[in-house]
Amino acid sequence: MMDRGDNSNAVSVCELCGQAFTLPEGDIDGNLPRVLLCGHIYCTSCLRSIECSGVISCPDCSVESNLPEGGVYGLQEDSRIIGLIYTAKMNKMKRSKNCRRNKWLSSVDINANTEDMMKPADIEKTDNVVNEALAKAAVNIAQLEQIHETLMTGLAGQVKREQARLAKEIKQAGDKAAHAIQKWKDVQLNQLTKLEEKFSASKSEVCRVQERIKALEIAVQMAREVSRVPFLEQYCILDKVLETLQAPLDNQSFDMKCITLDSGMSCVFESEGLNQSLALSLKMEVSNPRQFSPPKDHQPGIFNTNAGVDTYSSSVPLGHSRSSTQKKMDQESLGIYSPLSGDPSPSPRPHLRSNLSHHSSASDLGTPDVIVEEILDQRQERSLPPTGPELANNKWRIHRKREKLLSGSKINVTQWVVVTHVVNPSHFYIHYVAEKRESEILSKKIYHLCCRDGCCFSSNDTLKTGSTVFVKWNEGLWCRASVIEVFQNDCGEAVKACPVTQLASIRVFFLDYGLTKSITIQSEDQTTESILMAVNNHLKKVDAAVNVELDQYVPQAIRCSLKDLVPYDLTKGWSKEAQVEFQSVVGTAAVEMRPLGQDKDSLLVDLRKAPMDQSSDVPISVREYLVFIEVARFYSPVTLGRTPLLYYPPNYPSINTELNAVVSHINNPADFYIQLVDNMQSLLLSAKLQDCYNATTMSGKDDLRIYCPVIGQACVARYDDNLWYRAQIIGHPGGRKVHVCYVDFGNKKILSVSDLRKIKDEFFALPSMAIHCCLSDVLPLDGQVWSDACTNRFISLAHQKLVTIVATGKVHKTETLPVKLFQSSLNGPEANIAVMLVTEELARFKEGLKSKDPRPSGDDSPIWDLPLESDATGQNITGEQDEGPLEFQTQLKISGKLKDLKVRVSHVNSPSSFYVQFAQYNSQLKRMCELVKKECALMEPQGVEWKADMYCAALINGVWERGQICSDVTSSDVVEVFRCDHGSKVKLHVSNLWPLPSSLMGSLTLECTLTDIRPAGGQSTWTATACDFISHYLTGAPAVMTIKELKDERPVPVTLFCSNKMGQFVSIADFLASKGLALKERKPKEAVIQKSKETGAESPVDDTQADGSDGEKKMTPTPSAPSLIPLPSPSALVSTPIPPKPAPRTIMSVEKVKTELYLPPELPCLGHIQMTISAIGGDGLIYARAQNAECQLEQLRKRIQQSMKTLPRQKPYTWKSVLGCAVIGPDMLWYRGQLLELLGGHVKVQYVDYGLVENIPVVHVYPMLLCDDIPQLCMPCQLHRINPVGGRWQQDALALLREMLLNRCVDMQVVELPSDPRGPLTVELFLDGLSLSRILCHHQHASMDQTASVQGHSVLSVAPFLDDWDINTEGLRAPEEPMLGPFIYPSLPQKGGHFQVRVKHLWTPNELFLWPLEGTADVEVDGETLDEALTRINANSDSLPRLTNFPPGAPCLAEYSDGKYYRAKLITFTSLEPVMIVVQHVDFGSDDTLPTSKLRQMPAELLCFPMRALKVRVAGFKAPSVNRQEDVLPYSPGWSVKAVMDMIDLLHTNITAYVVVPNTQFDCFKEPLLCYAV
Repeated sequence: MMDRGDNSNAVSVCELCGQAFTLPEGDIDGNLPRVLLCGHIYCTSCLRSIECSGVISCPDCSVESNLPEGGVYGLQEDSRIIGLIYTAKMNKMKRSKNCRRNKWLSSVDINANTEDMMKPADIEKTDNVVNEALAKAAVNIAQLEQIHETLMTGLAGQVKREQARLAKEIKQAGDKAAHAIQKWKDVQLNQLTKLEEKFSASKSEVCRVQERIKALEIAVQMAREVSRVPFLEQYCILDKVLETLQAPLDNQSFDMKCITLDSGMSCVFESEGLNQSLALSLKMEVSNPRQFSPPKDHQPGIFNTNAGVDTYSSSVPLGHSRSSTQKKMDQESLGIYSPLSGDPSPSPRPHLRSNLSHHSSASDLGTPDVIVEEILDQRQERSLPPTGPELANNKWRIHRKREKLLSGSKINVTQWVVVTHVVNPSHFYIHYVAEKRESEILSKKIYHLCCRDGCCFSSNDTLKTGSTVFVKWNEGLWCRASVIEVFQNDCGEAVKACPVTQLASIRVFFLDYGLTKSITIQSEDQTTESILMAVNNHLKKVDAAVNVELDQYVPQAIRCSLKDLVPYDLTKGWSKEAQVEFQSVVGTAAVEMRPLGQDKDSLLVDLRKAPMDQSSDVPISVREYLVFIEVARFYSPVTLGRTPLLYYPPNYPSINTELNAVVSHINNPADFYIQLVDNMQSLLLSAKLQDCYNATTMSGKDDLRIYCPVIGQACVARYDDNLWYRAQIIGHPGGRKVHVCYVDFGNKKILSVSDLRKIKDEFFALPSMAIHCCLSDVLPLDGQVWSDACTNRFISLAHQKLVTIVATGKVHKTETLPVKLFQSSLNGPEANIAVMLVTEELARFKEGLKSKDPRPSGDDSPIWDLPLESDATGQNITGEQDEGPLEFQTQLKISGKLKDLKVRVSHVNSPSSFYVQFAQYNSQLKRMCELVKKECALMEPQGVEWKADMYCAALINGVWERGQICSDVTSSDVVEVFRCDHGSKVKLHVSNLWPLPSSLMGSLTLECTLTDIRPAGGQSTWTATACDFISHYLTGAPAVMTIKELKDERPVPVTLFCSNKMGQFVSIADFLASKGLALKERKPKEAVIQKSKETGAESPVDDTQADGSDGEKKMTPTPSAPSLIPLPSPSALVSTPIPPKPAPRTIMSVEKVKTELYLPPELPCLGHIQMTISAIGGDGLIYARAQNAECQLEQLRKRIQQSMKTLPRQKPYTWKSVLGCAVIGPDMLWYRGQLLELLGGHVKVQYVDYGLVENIPVVHVYPMLLCDDIPQLCMPCQLHRINPVGGRWQQDALALLREMLLNRCVDMQVVELPSDPRGPLTVELFLDGLSLSRILCHHQHASMDQTASVQGHSVLSVAPFLDDWDINTEGLRAPEEPMLGPFIYPSLPQKGGHFQVRVKHLWTPNELFLWPLEGTADVEVDGETLDEALTRINANSDSLPRLTNFPPGAPCLAEYSDGKYYRAKLITFTSLEPVMIVVQHVDFGSDDTLPTSKLRQMPAELLCFPMRALKVRVAGFKAPSVNRQEDVLPYSPGWSVKAVMDMIDLLHTNITAYVVVPNTQFDCFKEPLLCYAV
């Protein structure tokens, strides 16, 4: 005992402080040992002293332990040490008691009665029993502790789950009431902290376990005391202690299912919609707890756990197994009476069918029923109102119907129904599909009843309103109906009752279909027998006995209404379009119906079409579809709860790795998208998309159409290039439009829903190709918003260009990737784009960063330098200091300084017309764009009728600018706009135009013209070469300009200087003259000297040169050209003699004249008309006159010549306001004309009656109108659906048009009339039946525009111009040639598959035609092979019709040299006189040139055979780079004839091939790559 005591004392001491551990006694807290996370034990006092912020660091191993909620006292106590301390204390007490006992025994008589003392055997027996009981109790305590831990963990999880679920419900309900119930939501969320009180069953079980543990612990303590001190047995009931210790533990006695129940609470949102108000309320409902088993795709906010309130939702999905207890609970909760309210709560119940449970599958769980759950008034009567006014008198039928509906389950399941009749989306009737058998039985029952003799009306019968009759639907089918109105003969209004013999008509309502129909009774004569026969032919009587038999059949038609749906225009009600759209979407097939409530006599439902593909399709909600097409709208929002499939995120590149990429879309430098160019999968994806969806579109199938797009849904969208791309829907802007984002490019666009298609699962395999990036290490100048100038510059540097990217950081795939962008070239990355933006002062580096571009600028810079605001040394180019910032101005104001103005050329038309922007207005331009953008953002969209010369705000390439309308809006809503701050003209849609406030009207550009030069070659206009040349060099280039004369008229004469790479300033006028594109103007000698003086004073200095470059300029003029301005010395100027002054001349004053245009031509009607072509314009316009205009032209010519006897007096005129004029032609006759352009001493005029355009000297033009009462006789025309090659008509195309059309009468089909009577007609021209458009396409001068809409016709046929004779041409016209499809390609194995082939034709050694022998050698169609079919057809070759249609690639039969016909396809025409066509024999691979006489139409049956010659390319070798053979193939000089012969020797027998690179598209441009092994 002493050893044990000593050992216990050694263990019971804290190693840290040396104090002993003590047990609590009474009110004194003990110093208990407690265990840290690392396992070391210290006393409570030490642990409290070393605690810091809820963490204790072990003094021994430094492992940190986080304290529980109770702090240090929450740490686990070491029971072993406590047991030792307790044992030591008990032993000490035992020794003291033994001493006292020994003293007491010594004082007692030794002969005393020993029977009162316990025998040793009894003590040993008691010890054994106690020890067994203690062992049993230890096992029970361990089990109870395990149960207690499970219950506590379950309780915590139970509370956590319920808190999460109820938090979601409360937040969902709070969102619906928005700000009005925010305070209520916060209160309810705070109450969730006390949610543990709601789980009384779980708490009671926990208390039971705790009481059992406490009882066992007391019994264990008592048993231990008895074991230690046996005589204590006298003071306790040992039997009860042993019973407590030995009591068996039954796990089933504890209700472990209590932790699977929810709290029974549910958040409910109530709404009551009236005509003028909407009442909302939120409340927490309490009902019986349910089994907590939410589905995996549980959606928050769907209030479906309330069993005490009638709602159409359930958290228990159908088909899930439930216990009997739970089933009973569900049955109770789904009853008519609420267990909490006590009041009956009627609710419309669909007649649930037992065979429909499997239809309420995942689609029911994935889509929420409604957002606002309507709580029906529990105090209303149980009886429901009638289905409609037609059934007002059939209350017994409706009562039966209601009882059947209310007997169904309250679980909101979808049911299959068929819509039988539609009045509008709020009034329609349905049939349950499950009642089909019942309907058939009822129909047969009615038919047998109608066959009885007692069902016929007699002359004594009377027909009353509200009675039930049988109505004949069609032959052999009778239906029951209710009489609504009865009309009697000779009575204009309806009557309540009418004798059958006087019945005129009747209006009935079909109880089983919901249809109302009027039946008129017509008889041959008005006899009683005839009337009765007519009545009985349409109607049958229903007597009382028949009514009794029909009592068991309730009306089959159920009136329904789409919940929460109202007409789009409440003032007009439901439109006819809404009814038609509703009928078209539901059709006659079965649809899913989900009941959502009841409104008087209508069942509130939603109909959904079953999805075609559950993996990628969302069920089509009819309500959402009608709202989307804008024929209806919600008065409470509905959202979709099904999560659509999404694309995989893009694969981000590794950090600090150089990769080549293409910038696909740019919003600003911090928001753009790239595509990695080494990803070839995107090309294959695009090809597969086009093949899949173009085939679907051409076939006309609508199985992939999207009816109701959902935000976030993945889809395939069509772009402007008519190609399909992967996209994702991101918004609904309205107007049947959707906002989509192309996930492989990053750009966004608003499209029509007709341009969307459902995406197939196979296109989800590849991740998104567009990577969202931002430029690293740079910020906007203001640190917040990127300016438009910076964005535009970034677009010009990187958009759709190959760049090198380096990722500088690692981010999540949903975040923007920071990258560095470098301009890429063959030599690797070049300039850092971020550094370029910073250098041009369009952006700035982040704090602490500097330019790190180490690449020095080379000497091969283009001629034009960087902007002249500052050079490389920071000095001013002209030697003067820049002016300070100007006051903001909307209109350009030129100060008195006219020399050495720093400008930037913004747009160039010609050397006589170009626009400049002053450098000092750069900040003004940027600020102007921002102001225009800000004004447009504040405006609301409004319809404006745009007219010429109106100012506007135009959205050009994503930037708002000031503009001015150049002409009226065309029929396609496209208008030409002049960019006020740039000088160029663009064509925009009116949707990109906004009104411009008057305070912002003006222009900051100046139109200029170069002085001292004129066009070369003696022409009055600048050549296109000169215009393109100067535009290439000057557009966007900085320059120094001197204004020669400031005047109000534009353009202003100027001289322009630009710096070359040598730093020398070059005169642009001299530069053009040195290139031979212009001539110097000759001036008097005095003017030359004066110019030299001015030039010497005005020319820019040479010692301040700018060594910069403009990356966009590619060519430089040679500095050796004589373009430098000479600087003569002052002495030379003094010694120059002054020439004599010329004699003064009299200058006539200029007369201002204004004339109007001639009247516009009289436009013809749509259709065919004969026209005479008079001229072909340089822009491709065709000028024509009608046949009746020829006589008018002759009369007009005579009238003009008679009125103009003498020449008018020639005067100097201002031609600016002259439009119409009189022209003396080359034949010295007068013509009416229109002034187009003033060209120095010449003017460009157009003969309005002929269409010709000529440059005429001014002396032959007079500003006067001739016969202004007669409209123009010539009208311009443009070809329909034709686009010239290169975007403009070439000279050879115009020459062909003039050769074919001039002075020729042609047949013209007028397709479209212009909105402007002076605009061109849209026409189709036919020459001897041939379309002019096809002739131009054949000569490759133009191409057909397939995207242009054809208004009302697809093929423009030529109307025959015949005499008005009555000739019957029936049977004389040959039958039209059928259009055949393409040939079938043989099937090949997958990559690496081997197959036997035979070579049919060799083109080159590595390109040949082969025939797969396996699977295609013996293909039979209708019992015969291809050879047998060709033999049969060749036997009757004379009966084959000749080929009359020759489209490229069309199948045909071509005659070979052996006189037999073989299958072939047309390739191209080789000559027209005679007509020769190249064909390819599809079964042999060889080509042949044949006349049309050797071509025949191919029977369609031959298309069923696959081709026997497939063009392939042999892998592993190619033509030698150097061919030393003399004999080479003429069509492929890389191969020699010897190589071909050697290859033929190798391939003369059957060989085996295997696929190296397969290709599913077999045509002449995409061959499969094969490798052959002999």
